[in-house]
Amino acid sequence: MSADGWSSVLVLGGIRSGKSAFAEALVASAPSVRYVATAVGGEDDPEWRGRIEAHQRRRPQSWTTEETGADPARLATLLAEAKPDDTLLVDDLGGWVAALLDPANQPNDDVATVTALAEAVRSCAARVVVVSPEVGLSLVPATPVGRAFADALGTANQALADACDRVAFVVAGRPTWLKTGAAEPGIVTDVQAEDSTAEVPAAPQHDAMTAAMTAAVASATPAKPLTFGEADRTDRADADAPIPRDTVIEAGMDLPLPDGDAGPDARDRLERVDLPGAGIGVLIEAVEFAAGTQATATPRPWGRVRVLLFDGRHDGGAAAGADPQDSERRAAEAEAGEGALARLAATADADIAVVRVPASGAMEDGPVLDAATVDAALRQGWELAFAAADDGRDALIIGACGTGTDAAATAVVAATTGTEPVAVLPRVLVPGGRYDDEAWMRRCAAVRDAMHRVRQEPRGAKDVLAQLGGADLAVATGAVLGAAACRIPVLVDGPVGIAAGLVARDLSSQSRHWLLLADAGRQELVRQGADVLGLTPVLELGLDLGEGANSLAALPLLRSAIALAGLLPVHPALLATPGDGGLSDDDAEFIEPEPDGPGPASV
Repeated sequence: MSADGWSSVLVLGGIRSGKSAFAEALVASAPSVRYVATAVGGEDDPEWRGRIEAHQRRRPQSWTTEETGADPARLATLLAEAKPDDTLLVDDLGGWVAALLDPANQPNDDVATVTALAEAVRSCAARVVVVSPEVGLSLVPATPVGRAFADALGTANQALADACDRVAFVVAGRPTWLKTGAAEPGIVTDVQAEDSTAEVPAAPQHDAMTAAMTAAVASATPAKPLTFGEADRTDRADADAPIPRDTVIEAGMDLPLPDGDAGPDARDRLERVDLPGAGIGVLIEAVEFAAGTQATATPRPWGRVRVLLFDGRHDGGAAAGADPQDSERRAAEAEAGEGALARLAATADADIAVVRVPASGAMEDGPVLDAATVDAALRQGWELAFAAADDGRDALIIGACGTGTDAAATAVVAATTGTEPVAVLPRVLVPGGRYDDEAWMRRCAAVRDAMHRVRQEPRGAKDVLAQLGGADLAVATGAVLGAAACRIPVLVDGPVGIAAGLVARDLSSQSRHWLLLADAGRQELVRQGADVLGLTPVLELGLDLGEGANSLAALPLLRSAIALAGLLPVHPALLATPGDGGLSDDDAEFIEPEPDGPGPASV
């Protein structure tokens, strides 16, 4: 067993429960991972191929893939051959059982094969995480083949649960530990989460550079904050299971999820409200999102919103064609309540916190941050989100005006999703509406050299920030995590927000569910990164006003849709009696009226 308490973990969950993402987060900090794919067949099924490709895009490039395919015995062989410094992720046991039951592998002693696999996991020298479907909560299959699969998988799950050090059950992205030990770092059990006397590791001491960045971020204050009445305040003190402010930021963090029922309930309610037309179109996605994050089928529009405007500088080729003085001018304008961003913020009843961070190194030459600075930046972003919650802000918007951020975000997206950088790196637009293609090529070269430099480096979330991301992306990542901890939605619309969302997802899979993509704009980087995050743009306006400004421009429309959905009553025609909540599904069932007189003659 390793120093932090586990060598093997079984992750159970239903279809689309988030079990694979949780398992990937458990091994995200490993220098390299051997991903064992058990699926076989499906070459003629486009939908199945799409699922496999989605899994492939999530894997860092440092991971290698082994396929057991139609040979179930190969899995035990891989486990037996693994070295102590290896990390194996097996996804999933359902594919392995399907191959085991294949007629081509019969006759076969299936029980003996399962027992051998459990023993291979128990005696494996490497770290092992096994993902498996939990089918025991569904109905008994109606076919002999289905029953055989359910029985075999249930037997395999029980055998693996006994063999593994830890067992987690994932439901709607929320893990519950079924088998665990006491006081183990990195894995929080239900008992530990409820124990208010548990000690929290003290924050590490950082060097002078870290302290300078901490001071720079802590000094950020909202520019010309707006005032609101007390009736508009959101009382977050009564929220269930509040996340401690001093929570350690690390891979596998357990953060809240939006309410899984409120969103669909809000969608269903919209079919009955007193709207003069056929509905609110694509804006229903914003209503459903707001309902889930507010845990109510009648959400209210976001009252107070804060824009976190990150002003960071990236050295080297990432900043080719950029003017640092122009970046500073835009940040100063936002602080003074001037410029496009500030005017949009005033229209949208939002305030702006300008967050200046120290410069990050040239990604092509070496790491852009040290590990201590990454931890400090994540913590400061976390604190910014908690400060917004303390100030009663209902939502956050990620904005950026630094130099070289597009290239840094491109490198982060490429490292976390496998996207080809040259296909998504935004073009360099200079004043006057002209594109500087020479500067774009220099940025491409910087990203290419950086990706080549880190090809053998670890691809954990913090490693990516240290090697490629920089201070502004690290603070933005911490803000996304902190917002999820405070149950505050985050509107993203540009490269920094998308890159921060991807890194935050690798630290806590729940964080992505608090992100809303108001408009994807015209950048392919945003679209591809959002697709991996599972974010669909609510609007297709094609805005290109600058990161953060796009969301501010769309915010009034989103608020209007949420207000209509939450405030309008049920249509009178759907009321059973005046003042009731509307007809239920049973009440609304069509009842054929009694005929008035003889009907048509039948022959």
